Amino acid sequence: MTVRSHIKSQEVEKAARKRLEDRGVTIEDIADIVYIMQAPYNESLRMEDCVESVDKVLEKREIQHAILVGVELDVLAEENKLSEPLQSLIAQDEGLFGVDETIALGAALGYGSIAVTTYGHLDKQKIGVIERLDTKNGVRCHTFLDDIIGSIAANASSRIAHRTRDLQDGMSEEDLEMRDEEDRL
Repeated sequence: MTVRSHIKSQEVEKAARKRLEDRGVTIEDIADIVYIMQAPYNESLRMEDCVESVDKVLEKREIQHAILVGVELDVLAEENKLSEPLQSLIAQDEGLFGVDETIALGAALGYGSIAVTTYGHLDKQKIGVIERLDTKNGVRCHTFLDDIIGSIAANASSRIAHRTRDLQDGMSEEDLEMRDEEDRL
């Protein structure tokens, strides 16, 4: 086995974004969910705000890692390359499996309780592209991806909620940018 000693962060982010694209998920798809979740609480919310928030969440390493691991397992299940019983558990999206939700929930923890509760709501309600991914068509497996998308949308929603309050409280754009930079790590 050959292992590289250092993988640049930019390479990991690019690979994670490419995996989403390869699986048919756009930033706008996720932003649509964010808009649905946040619009009732934010009259001035624009779709551009949601796209920006999703984009910022995708800069976070833990999110990138969750995408790479989850999509890889989904693809391996599609190709029947996992050993049993894991192959069947993932391919069938076995209801009691729970590892997919565990990874997604772990990814939501970095954005606080709003992200965690929003993720739980999205996991049950299957809003937007999550519903399409959760629908089994016998061709593609999205056991992990649907939950990871829910986590990304929940994180982006939480980010917007907190930023909105920070702006209401008079926080400067410079301070918000500094917070974004800290959150990215």
